[in-house]
Amino acid sequence: MNLFLMYAASLLAVAAVIYMLLKKLDIKVTLLVVGMLLVVVAMFMGNLPTTQFSEFMAPFNLIIDQFKAVLPRAGFIILILGGYTAYMSAIGANEVTVNTLTKPLKGIKSAWILVPIVFLLGNVLSLVIPSASNLAIILLATLYPVLKKSGMSTLTAAAVIATTATVMPTPLGGDNVAIAAELGMDVATYVFSYHAIVSVPTLLFMAVAHYFWQKYSDKKDTIKGVVQVEELQLQEIKEVKGSALYKTVYTLLPLLPIVLLLALYGYNLIPGTTDISMSVELVTLVSFLIAVVAEIIRSRQPRQVLDGTESFFKGMGNAMGIVALLVAAGVFVEGLKSVGIISHLQEVMSTANVPGFTLPLILVILTAVIVILSGSGTALFYAMVPLMAPLALAAGISAFAITVPMGLAGNLLRAVSPVSAVIVIVAGSTKQTPFSIVKRTWVPMVAGVIFMFLLSMLFFL
Repeated sequence: MNLFLMYAASLLAVAAVIYMLLKKLDIKVTLLVVGMLLVVVAMFMGNLPTTQFSEFMAPFNLIIDQFKAVLPRAGFIILILGGYTAYMSAIGANEVTVNTLTKPLKGIKSAWILVPIVFLLGNVLSLVIPSASNLAIILLATLYPVLKKSGMSTLTAAAVIATTATVMPTPLGGDNVAIAAELGMDVATYVFSYHAIVSVPTLLFMAVAHYFWQKYSDKKDTIKGVVQVEELQLQEIKEVKGSALYKTVYTLLPLLPIVLLLALYGYNLIPGTTDISMSVELVTLVSFLIAVVAEIIRSRQPRQVLDGTESFFKGMGNAMGIVALLVAAGVFVEGLKSVGIISHLQEVMSTANVPGFTLPLILVILTAVIVILSGSGTALFYAMVPLMAPLALAAGISAFAITVPMGLAGNLLRAVSPVSAVIVIVAGSTKQTPFSIVKRTWVPMVAGVIFMFLLSMLFFL
């Protein structure tokens, strides 16, 4: 009876979460409520002795325990990063960075050379503007006119812009922070030692795939006589004014935490040197202080600059949603553990004689289905974070064989979903249909998923 109840409760719980993901509703409350209900079921099953949990308060105590567990680790880092990103926007540093990096492209007249260059440049800019939708809006204003003047077709330009925010390895990404905390390791080590060895070759591979697929698609449309609808007239953002020193400093400020972490990581690899350890949150706070000093020197109005630092703390508050999602995911997973399904699956997997790539493949396929149907590239990933290490242990494989391909798949396949925000925004701005843009994005993105999965299995199995 308990076995039946365990499977029934677990399947209903997973179905509820998937339903909410597909409906594109806020998943946090669902994970919290379902996790709490699973704890109640576990109490009826006799899995939770009253000495461990209060009879009525167990579900609520679980939420409190998860907040206490998440906030000191991944939660605090995510809040700090959210504050720094907000401050960079407030002082205009993000705008300077985008302007500086995109300006050289105006001199390139070849549309086909621009395809891989813009794709890779857009991914670099995603370090500064992590939101795929916001980055697309900026690139539509700054780069889209440049691409059109070079002779690039509307659909090619739209496809390249829609796929710019993918899998750039960054220790400032909330997903990487969450995984590193779950694995008990430094996020810079996780990103530079494990994520980057897969994501960087994948980015280069997709840049080449983009080039050939867009070229083939344009020739095919020309032969068929396909006429692309005239797009909206987009205005270029005005060039940032200021001295060379100002542009140099403010171009570097949004990237400063990553530059410092990468420099420290490289220094620690030198034989015979004493390791210098600086956490992501420490590097970010140092970068924040440098940015404040730079603002004071530039404006010569210390009081106004110090008042402006309020945007940092408001940005921390805006990042609380990601922390809450991690807490909700933890509650959900603890609920599954309480009914016994996790330990049962671990026993089954440890005795099953299946190839090591089976579990990662199943999770990547599940990610693909959810992302394409819902348009969300990270919701499922965050919900699965607490489960990745236990499942990998049960399957007898490295946790990196799950975390890397699953995280990368979600971010790549977002540009294949016709209902994702970035596709809808690009389609609306260029007066194309979402499906016509997806026809231009799916080959490079799916090819990238296959390539990164094979690479992940080669490195981590």
